[in-house]
Amino acid sequence: MSIDAMILHASPWQRRWARFRRNRTALAGLYVLMGLIVFSLAASPLEAFLGIDANNADLLSRFDPSSATNWLGHDELGRDVLIRLMYGGQVSLAVGFAATLLGAIIGIAIGLTAGYFGGRIDGLLMRFTDGIIALPLLPLLIVLAAIDLTKLGFSADFTRSGAASFYRIVLIIALIDWTRIARLVRASTLSIREREFVLAARVSGAGTLRILLRSVLPNVIAPIIVACSQVLGSVILFEAVLSFLGFGIVPPTPSWGNMLNNAQELVATAPMLAIYPGLLIFITVIAVNFIGDGLQDAFDPRAE
Repeated sequence: MSIDAMILHASPWQRRWARFRRNRTALAGLYVLMGLIVFSLAASPLEAFLGIDANNADLLSRFDPSSATNWLGHDELGRDVLIRLMYGGQVSLAVGFAATLLGAIIGIAIGLTAGYFGGRIDGLLMRFTDGIIALPLLPLLIVLAAIDLTKLGFSADFTRSGAASFYRIVLIIALIDWTRIARLVRASTLSIREREFVLAARVSGAGTLRILLRSVLPNVIAPIIVACSQVLGSVILFEAVLSFLGFGIVPPTPSWGNMLNNAQELVATAPMLAIYPGLLIFITVIAVNFIGDGLQDAFDPRAE
């Protein structure tokens, strides 16, 4: 049996996966992203194996070249560059995935509500969405990131911690970057809400929440997956930009963005300190964009 015949007789999800695999750039992007995740998660085992501490500053080792235990040398404070890149990858990728997931939840809730109820609720929610889209994104992110958490009741110790900066940046990006998913879910819900299986669920006495979760949401999940893959790259880039500008992850917790920020004044003397995190950000965003393009083609209903 030929590959096309096998795809024809497979389930919808199997056909989508088969179409995705035929897109070589998308498949390469997936392998690269998986490699970056493995690279980041290997930070702690490699740190223990080499017997070093990535946060240990040794001013006598500033800008030392690579060695048997420090494969990419030391940074401006004498810390191991490779291990910090790996830990920075954990933070940057975690921010990307967490903010995308939280933004997707917000977008799904607003899109389902607007599309299912329609009328004034739809108009109000979509005008609110349009207002968020119209805001200048980067300045708004910077303003929100500059809010003093101590004035909101949080302790000074928590405010200065890496956990606080992580949660804040995830929340800020999620509260801004949900609009694309909301509009997509709304459009899909509008086309589904009058179908026979939804009307049958209403006639049977099912509640609104049950209809949305059991009848509507499963039928709009495919475009949501595509949208999330496309949003993920921009979220990772937003985190890098905010950290580069000093409003993101707080040092000494490393992220690719604040590592790039720390190296901006050392470009002439130690250019690799800027090239390493910049290159990792570039590769990650390109890989995610390739995956998003591949998913868009794989979930295209015209290809069914």
